[in-house]
Amino acid sequence: AEHQHARYNPLRDDWVLVSAHRVKRPWQGQLEKPPAEDVPRWDPNNPLCPGATRANGEVNPQYEGTFVFPNDFPALQPDAPEPDDSDHPLFQSAPARGVCKVMCFHPWSDLTLPLMSLPEIRAVIDAWAELATELGASYPWVQIFENKGAMMGCSNPHPHCQVWASSFLPNEARLEDRTQRQHLSQHGVPMLLEYAEQEARRKERLVVENADWLVVVPYWATWPYQTLLLPRRHVCRLQDLSDTERDNLASIMQRLLIKYDNLFEVSFPYSMGWHGAPTGPYLEEDCRHWQLHAHYYPPLLRSATVRKFMVGYEILAQAQRDLTPEQAAERLRSLPEVHYK
Repeated sequence: AEHQHARYNPLRDDWVLVSAHRVKRPWQGQLEKPPAEDVPRWDPNNPLCPGATRANGEVNPQYEGTFVFPNDFPALQPDAPEPDDSDHPLFQSAPARGVCKVMCFHPWSDLTLPLMSLPEIRAVIDAWAELATELGASYPWVQIFENKGAMMGCSNPHPHCQVWASSFLPNEARLEDRTQRQHLSQHGVPMLLEYAEQEARRKERLVVENADWLVVVPYWATWPYQTLLLPRRHVCRLQDLSDTERDNLASIMQRLLIKYDNLFEVSFPYSMGWHGAPTGPYLEEDCRHWQLHAHYYPPLLRSATVRKFMVGYEILAQAQRDLTPEQAAERLRSLPEVHYK
């Protein structure tokens, strides 16, 4: 808690430098603007609202729950041509095809997940599972992710996420596939199943838990209040969750996100995403080494206006954090589970 040391991340096969004493240094750097509190519930000019017209001229239906539509500016398209053949091993390229979708969580723009009801959050989880099944029938990787807040590059305050399905395994997926496969081969148990059991017993990095799930600040966390959401049983993919597990997932997500908002009494920014076993052709393969999990990466460090920057040493050498994961977990754990609003 007082002296710098390095911690190993077995999921990414890399290290993070923990420099707990640095959290005492005075901050004279950039201050962020808190998110706007006056977001209108419905705005005809907001392209994610019910009945609004999007950039491509399509009009949204008057949806009352979740709403999924193709991204109007997709990073991946299903019919992209093959790249030219490489004439040198240092100049390689490969095909990249896929589809990108946007999913609105709720018709109201002034709601975020922690302010939604449990049935509404459960509906989001069911829609995630449906998309994972639908797109995973043909694509090897389906990445569900949410960028929340302008600080994380979100250009629209309406509660939504994105789902990108790709014809290839992205870098993080390939890395986690390799490390989890190695762990199962060497230890005979899925890495994150064993890790969840250890964290449930040790409790020093535990934030919230229930019968089916637990949330921890991982031992190897890089971002200040980063968390890892883990199921207690061995489950490979989001669509494999039972009804009870989905209900308890809605509950634990709400509890975590309320704590996040309560930390600095602000709508807490983050990037989050689900990782599970690959799909498409991998559905016929042995993926027992995989364990479903969700990553939450929030940037805030000291207050609603002071963020952590991954620059300098972090870019050129390795990740570094200024407070221990145990300190972060204790602070999150002690927060109330009733939203400050």
